[in-house]
Amino acid sequence: MLRRERRGSPEVGGPDAGQSVVELALVLPVVVMLALAVVQIGVVARDQLLVHHAAREAARRAAVEPTDVAARSGAIEATGLTPDRLAVTLIGDRSRGDLITARVEYRSPTDVPLAGVALDDVIVTAAVTMRVE
Repeated sequence: MLRRERRGSPEVGGPDAGQSVVELALVLPVVVMLALAVVQIGVVARDQLLVHHAAREAARRAAVEPTDVAARSGAIEATGLTPDRLAVTLIGDRSRGDLITARVEYRSPTDVPLAGVALDDVIVTAAVTMRVE
């Protein structure tokens, strides 16, 4: 008797054919959504770091020239954050030797496709205090 050898994968077209494709079709959307959610979290974390940097720069500018305009322009120039989403507030006495606090609030957009649509914009804040020179 002659034996025929099959080449390729065993049981091609057997009862389990297509199982891995169905499993992939079920799991892939969940994996993609999780990956996009991680990207959105990274964008918000980056914005938080930029807002802290903007608050530090606003406080530095306010320590030298304690005006709202100087503090706001310092925050925008240092970070490149969108000006219409940024609010800078100076708190404290503005005379020499006193402490002044720059509080920066930024509405971080959640615009990553699919994941960002499910969330509202995130408000991130930071405050830094310096002595007026």
